Amino acid sequence: MVKKYLLLTPGPLTTSEKVKGAMDFDYCTWDDDYKKITQSFRHSLLDVAQVSEEEYSAVPIQGSGTYGVESVISSTISDNDKLLIAINGAYGKRISEMADVYGIKHVDLVVDERQPITLEQVTKALDENPDVTHFAMIHCETTTGILNPIEEIIPKVSDRGVITIVDAMSSFGGVPIDVKANKIDFLISSSNKCIQGVPGFSFVIAKRKILEAAKGIARTLSLDLYGQYDEMERNNGKWRFTSPTHVVHAFAEALKELNEEGGVIARHQRYVNNQKHLASGMEELGFKVLIDEEFQSPIITSFIYPSDDFDFHKFYQELKEDGFVIYPGKISQVPTFRIGNIGEVYDEDITKLLSAVKEIVNR
Repeated sequence: MVKKYLLLTPGPLTTSEKVKGAMDFDYCTWDDDYKKITQSFRHSLLDVAQVSEEEYSAVPIQGSGTYGVESVISSTISDNDKLLIAINGAYGKRISEMADVYGIKHVDLVVDERQPITLEQVTKALDENPDVTHFAMIHCETTTGILNPIEEIIPKVSDRGVITIVDAMSSFGGVPIDVKANKIDFLISSSNKCIQGVPGFSFVIAKRKILEAAKGIARTLSLDLYGQYDEMERNNGKWRFTSPTHVVHAFAEALKELNEEGGVIARHQRYVNNQKHLASGMEELGFKVLIDEEFQSPIITSFIYPSDDFDFHKFYQELKEDGFVIYPGKISQVPTFRIGNIGEVYDEDITKLLSAVKEIVNR
């Protein structure tokens, strides 16, 4: 029998037994009961985003979170538009790659991966590029675990008449985000992150007026965000193409569990407590946190190798034997590894992890 282990990653992540159990049912994509589930979770996502159904719509897209981001980039930015991308990690770079693939005019604001994006940097880039029509940035950049201050930046960008795009893949549902107050036009996340579902689809919280104005821009068929939105609006939650039915049912259960936990505020507090416990415990064992506490997210933490001869592969395998799976590092400047603390992870799990790390260090 395969040994179970706790996923200490930014998603996929460890899910509850109820979420896993929800997948033990076969739905037909045309069935009204299934479409009701889709409509129900679309409405629930708007509640999590703190927006109204009259002004916003939640549009799911089959595939990973990257599919959702690419759907927005490829089907809402025209050939006449220009995109400013704030980059301080791999996921900002990925948006730039998407823009290159589709021939979208763009300017890259590249910042050190160990530092947050600032309003001053964005303002300067906009002043230098007055023809920018769209702006994209990452909220929680899991390359390092840094949390970028969207609440400081996005409203100011929007006030300049620029359409705003936020990749909140690893924060939505685990960090409070008031989409309307922050003037976000498109927010993207996925089923297997802080909502604590399983992989299979992404979703976009879109301002209806902006989305409807993008009709006809799409450069692909399957990633046409307006096309998916229009189908779901006209046909009561029907997906245009085959949807991950089991994943959808699991996601509906995960949203129920989020509500039962006390909503985003309560989940955020659990994640914060997990991260602080993890960071302090690891530092006591000789592993320094890469990101300053002021900018550290409660999602995932990067730790600097404790010595030049540190063997991450050996460390990883030993932790896996003890029932924990962690993440390698993703930046070039400093050798790091990462440990996530979202999903079905609680204080006692962090305590067990730290005990396992201590035993490995002392061998």
